[in-house]
Amino acid sequence: MNFAFDFDGNHDADRSILGGKGAGLATMTRLGLPVPPGFTLTSDACRQALAEGSLPDVVWDQTVAAIQRLEQRTGRSLTDPKSTPLLLSVRSGAKFSMPGMMDTIMNLGATGPMIDRLATWSGSVHFARDAARRFVQTYGKVVLGVDAMAFENILTELRKRRGSADDAGLTADDLEEARERFTAAIAATGAVIATDPYEQIRAAIWAVFGSWNNRRARDYRKLNGISDDLGTACNIQMMVFGNLGDDSGTGVCFTRNPATGERVPYGDYLINAQGEDVVAGIRNTLSIADLATSFPEHHAELQVHMATLEGHYRDMCDIEFTIERGKLWLLQTRVGKRTAAAAVRMAVEMVHEGLIDKGLAIRRVEPSVLDHILHPRLEDRTTLNVPIATGLNASPGAARGQAVFDSDRAAELAATGVPVILVRWETSPSDIHGMVAAEGILTSHGGLTSHAAVVARGMGIPAVTGAGSIDIDEDARRFTAGNVLVNEGDVITIDGGTGSVYLGALELRTAAPVAELEVLLGWADEIRTLGVRANADDGPGAREAARWGADGIGLARTEHMFMGDRLPVVRRVILGDEAEAALDALEKLQSDDFEDLLEAMDGKPVVIRLLDPPLHEFLPSRLELVE
Repeated sequence: MNFAFDFDGNHDADRSILGGKGAGLATMTRLGLPVPPGFTLTSDACRQALAEGSLPDVVWDQTVAAIQRLEQRTGRSLTDPKSTPLLLSVRSGAKFSMPGMMDTIMNLGATGPMIDRLATWSGSVHFARDAARRFVQTYGKVVLGVDAMAFENILTELRKRRGSADDAGLTADDLEEARERFTAAIAATGAVIATDPYEQIRAAIWAVFGSWNNRRARDYRKLNGISDDLGTACNIQMMVFGNLGDDSGTGVCFTRNPATGERVPYGDYLINAQGEDVVAGIRNTLSIADLATSFPEHHAELQVHMATLEGHYRDMCDIEFTIERGKLWLLQTRVGKRTAAAAVRMAVEMVHEGLIDKGLAIRRVEPSVLDHILHPRLEDRTTLNVPIATGLNASPGAARGQAVFDSDRAAELAATGVPVILVRWETSPSDIHGMVAAEGILTSHGGLTSHAAVVARGMGIPAVTGAGSIDIDEDARRFTAGNVLVNEGDVITIDGGTGSVYLGALELRTAAPVAELEVLLGWADEIRTLGVRANADDGPGAREAARWGADGIGLARTEHMFMGDRLPVVRRVILGDEAEAALDALEKLQSDDFEDLLEAMDGKPVVIRLLDPPLHEFLPSRLELVE
């Protein structure tokens, strides 16, 4: 069995074998787009490795052969001191997109003599030392399992000493000190980084395959209905560098706005940075529109590639790119995640553009989107409130809840019914369980394509990112915004549509559906062969169902008419306390309910379930009675 497929090989770009990322890289290569060369280890290799508990020799033998082909193709080498240096990225890529849930190792090979080779090749000692510290940091965390905070605390100390807001302000000496201290922190755990780059690659592949079963990946698959049996492919690719100076940069872009669906390019980029700097939110980004000023030729070239990819996939694409000293490279593409409103708008507009037909448009919009599209919004009068902070409108909708500063606490409180807003410097894939539990997400760092923004949009959770004016103290569990102090447990409201953050619980209202939704549902009515009836137990519910085209009421549950302020009357009936008078009162209420419901249906069929009163719904629990 072949486990290693070169991007430019003669094979099908099959997502089930190569994963979404590998298939995308193979497709872009065949379309003639500028893709750094590399190869993909299949999901079959992952499943076999996980079953055996180690990387099979046959997989490793094919990996070594593929690396040798890569060296010949690029004229670069991992080990030959006379050749142009070759560094590698080792990245996961499952059949279904799972952004940030599995592991990646970048700058692989940046140890020992390679550091001097990189300095000579690039003409920059700073770049070479930055590559080395990045490699030690990610390899130590991902492959050796060292706590990420051990590295982050060292960087924080160095930034403070240098008076820099981010890592870009560290000097070459600072970076060398960071690498040495990282290495010492790793050694303190009893681990060590192999000096042989081939040993590094083998360990990195095993770590990527193993990350298929980490907690955040399992949580994400459960949330999105993805099978645990698929496994992930692993993509090994020549590194290109956006951190070689002011003539280099890196970014993430979408062919359309994933928040609104508008047909305009959308995204973030950074000058003199590597890709993880953009998505990790460690530096506040520039918009993709600014690229036209900084790199006008590359901006124009990127527009052409975006059109090519959208035309090929017939869908909005998410693209990672790097500019390395005047050359544009595309590192990845996939069909991009989007909000519910954007999904509907794109589906309708792509039909009008002739890109897809009505049937595909309907199939492309998941039924759950209809729930997400009615996200609450702030009441109009809340515009009179002054926000305590403003960030980026990363994922639409408004939410309110108690401010919580770690994901475990967010999940714990949400499980008890307490609404929470997860507040983080920036989220990481390990926060997925807290993000799922939260009503909304607020971060002080990160752009529109940061982890928090992308995942929140995909899950339909309101989010404000990059709110740089808030100063988060995670140890003290609080943040300050100007002269406002917000402690954990204080209620805040966020508006993901405007990027505003408010103190207190502001009033929310149900959103009006986007106009394209009615168009899409009209097309569905043209195509469907089944009738749809709604569940409704009162007149308002029946009118809403009729508004959306229900063919009748499939189930009107009589017992649901007796909840709320009618519950005491029902209890009197159950307990025989003046039951006759109570029944008379209920008869009048129920008669009015049915008149309202049947009038709303205007002759359409209504199925009524006669009274089925489960006592546990009408009587207090035993615990309440004991209290």
